[in-house]
Amino acid sequence: MSGERIGVVLVDANVLFRTGLRALLERDGIAILAEAPSVSSGVRLVERLRPDVAVVDPDAPATPVADARETIRRIKQAAPSTHVLALAAARSRQDAVDIVCMGCSCFLLKEAPPETILAAVRAAAAGESLIAPRVAAALVRRLRASGTGELPQPRSVLSDREQEVLRLIAAGKENDAIAAELFISRHTVKNHISSILLKLEVTNRVQAAVVAVRAAMV
Repeated sequence: MSGERIGVVLVDANVLFRTGLRALLERDGIAILAEAPSVSSGVRLVERLRPDVAVVDPDAPATPVADARETIRRIKQAAPSTHVLALAAARSRQDAVDIVCMGCSCFLLKEAPPETILAAVRAAAAGESLIAPRVAAALVRRLRASGTGELPQPRSVLSDREQEVLRLIAAGKENDAIAAELFISRHTVKNHISSILLKLEVTNRVQAAVVAVRAAMV
């Protein structure tokens, strides 16, 4: 983002929640480009405006009726460069894991503290990840139980330093923490992450973490 104002589209059927969220984000200097009460209208807005972040209730009404995973897929298909923050009501951990695997950069429950929601919007805009702890734990358990599949093998395609960075990503570390732990600059961390995503043929750090977990790197 390099200092530019973050642009956000809100997709949520609850007008009171949207109003409160708008006020919270605008107080922090984040620009609300548009609001939508449904997935269909939200997808159109995201496609037209190409916001940095779409903050989406995965249970927002969809036409035709679609599940939460389909909601995220449609938004990512409409604007691949837009990062998605799923902000959901209390739901099963399994459902949340499915949503994360569809390409969300961040996943939180609506009950999260305001400062955590703000941090998630900024993390998503920067291409980073923030996932509710209980969802992250469920994600790791599911991936460890699901086998390696056909995913790329990090040890065969990544340099030693890139593997170190990937392990820290999978451990939930953000860029500043990775830089401090490895005694490198934040800019260098970003360069390593770009290389990791390219080599692993994934689009975000959540998917990279999936590869690391399945390869038993953490």
